[in-house]
Amino acid sequence: MKSVLFGVVAIASILTVNSVPLSAHENKPGMTPRHSGDGSHSGATHRHGAVEIPQGQPVPTVKLVVHPDPMNGWNLELRVANFAFAPERVNTKSNRSNEGHAHLYINGQKVARLYGNWYHLPNSSLKSGLNKITVTLNTNGHDDLLYQGKVIQDTAMVEVPARK
Repeated sequence: MKSVLFGVVAIASILTVNSVPLSAHENKPGMTPRHSGDGSHSGATHRHGAVEIPQGQPVPTVKLVVHPDPMNGWNLELRVANFAFAPERVNTKSNRSNEGHAHLYINGQKVARLYGNWYHLPNSSLKSGLNKITVTLNTNGHDDLLYQGKVIQDTAMVEVPARK
């Protein structure tokens, strides 16, 4: 029974998809999300290929919203436009510029693929102090999506108090 419960908890912590929006203004003392991106297209260094959005096609965008989780950690909300999550086609050669998944980076290190709009990030995933959380939009072949030569991404800064 313990192993079944552990498996359910582990899966739930890997990818949480939630259709109920959380308050964007909810904050806890000492645990403050600070947004540092413009919601779309700042540059970054990645190790994947790249696909430029074709001229005349609607440009995908992503906005990362960080909500404190009342139990532990943070709930990341990805607000996307002109983009559809398509996990059923991940790892295919499909490089459609309007569908795919997102990559999650913490302090510059890729830590997960995101296949939906919500993801739970436990406190244990972050260091004490200021943490840089970045999400990029990617094709199903893992190529970064670019607009005018810049990766389509957003970044938020999360402050985690020192652990006792």
